[in-house]
Amino acid sequence: MLKETIYTLDAPFRANMNIYGYTFGNGDKSACVVGPTRGNEVQQLYVCSQLIKTLAQIEKNGHILNNHEILVIPCVNNFSVNVEKRFWALDKTDINRMFPGNPLGETTERIANAVFEKTKGYNYGIQFASFHTPGDFIPHVRMMETGHQNTSLANLFGLPYVLTRKPEPFDTTTLNYNWQMNETNAFSVYTSATDQIDEPSARQAVSSILRFLTRMGIIKYNCHNGFIASVIEEETLLPIRADVSGIYRRLKNPGDEVQFGDTLAEVIDPLEGEVISQILAPSDGIIFFAHTKPLVIQNCVVYQLIKRLHE
Repeated sequence: MLKETIYTLDAPFRANMNIYGYTFGNGDKSACVVGPTRGNEVQQLYVCSQLIKTLAQIEKNGHILNNHEILVIPCVNNFSVNVEKRFWALDKTDINRMFPGNPLGETTERIANAVFEKTKGYNYGIQFASFHTPGDFIPHVRMMETGHQNTSLANLFGLPYVLTRKPEPFDTTTLNYNWQMNETNAFSVYTSATDQIDEPSARQAVSSILRFLTRMGIIKYNCHNGFIASVIEEETLLPIRADVSGIYRRLKNPGDEVQFGDTLAEVIDPLEGEVISQILAPSDGIIFFAHTKPLVIQNCVVYQLIKRLHE
């Protein structure tokens, strides 16, 4: 294992911020894995740390196959992690909206540029990402439909679902999109949590990366075969919204099967304590995403539902 500094940001009143990369094996640029670009992505940071630990042992055993190099960058936004802020603490910009970056630009543009220059050119790029709305997911691989996506490769992670989505204009400044535009097969892996550690889904995420690397002939590792993924399009997910604001009581979790009319959540009056709304399932299906915050505002998406195929 080779540990190197990808980028150093000088700080006048505290220790410098260093972005580290961990390289395993040598030869062709086979795969790179990038961890959190946002300060609240604690689960993603933990997954990367466990992946580095496992890859170090795999390399020690001589099971990284010849002429393959794997790079892991476990954290891109150390400052924001330290102060528990989602975006860059000084100006609240999102590093994952700054790619491919600018070496002479603002701070977050320079960070993005350093990471992108180091990771472009790899055959496979994997990012542990989080959603813009706070909540939990069924573990899945997410891909943008840029014309360069390959859902067959995404199936090799062995996660339950592969989700494809049409990119919006703001997506053109993400790491995933810019990887694809530079001929890297790009995947975003989502686990069940973001700002807290969920051990079962963390282990599942690490296994999914090792499974993919094994199936691509990059490492030698024995692991469970995983799932035969279902491919779904984001636009087919059924959003379920809160009709009032208040204290939110979640009753269903990602992966739960629900039937039409089931009570999914309740909204409670924050002053008087009465249930003022029940959020009901509008269809049979499986919960894909569930809101986690204790408060909810009117018209907020609290669930996304995978509808039954027969409907």
